[in-house]
Amino acid sequence: MIAYPNIDPVAVSLGPIAIHWYGLMYLIGFVSAYYLGVYRAKRSNGLWTPEQVSDMIFYGAVGVILGGRIGYILFYQFPSFADNPLLLFRIWEGGMSFHGGLLGVILAMWLFARKTQKHIIDILDFGAPFVPIGLGLGRIGNFIGGELWGKATDVSWAMIFPSDPLQLARHPSQLYQFALEGVALFTILWFFSQKSKPRYCVSGMFLLCYGIFRILVEFVREPDPQLGYIAFGWLTQGQILSTPMVLLGIALLVVGFKLQRYPQK
Repeated sequence: MIAYPNIDPVAVSLGPIAIHWYGLMYLIGFVSAYYLGVYRAKRSNGLWTPEQVSDMIFYGAVGVILGGRIGYILFYQFPSFADNPLLLFRIWEGGMSFHGGLLGVILAMWLFARKTQKHIIDILDFGAPFVPIGLGLGRIGNFIGGELWGKATDVSWAMIFPSDPLQLARHPSQLYQFALEGVALFTILWFFSQKSKPRYCVSGMFLLCYGIFRILVEFVREPDPQLGYIAFGWLTQGQILSTPMVLLGIALLVVGFKLQRYPQK
């Protein structure tokens, strides 16, 4: 067993203001996405400008925050929300959903597409390779916060998380997700999109790979206590929400390579 590196989840305290590592990681993710986006924009043969990248990141950040919070409440806390709708605004209690954030970003990119007169899929294809940076750093934030741990196990790299009331040795599933949803997904998308791909293909690859990675990690991740397993004694909410991503990802890849239509300004 490996000792858990008990790091203070508060990165910086300024009087009554506390900046948590989780929020700081997302900030770093947005900044990193901006600079990588500018790098790609300069090599896009005029399809993108640094100013458009800046606006895209802003729209995306708003979509992630609003969509992530609303998605968490609807997907994971709906009975409590039905009893007390004000739960949506109790953000200090935490709670973000990737799938809700994804829907929020898609809506935000639709608004951005209307503003810039770009095709929404071209925007999603351009931005998809930058998303794993925030996803991976967010999982590091979860790890530092000692939350969203894995199932009990006897593997040699198991850890005991201080906030676990049972104090069991568990899979550090946050680090698995960092490796898959962050490092592996970024590497796949970055190199897949190095050369221009037909419209829909980069977005399809993102949905396919993320869906597969999330479904796999859910087998060793402790299910949300308020939901438990949804069916069959092993199926989780995360797996249910990720399965349509895999199917849609495959469909977009097939359509993209079949139509062979490329981004247009």
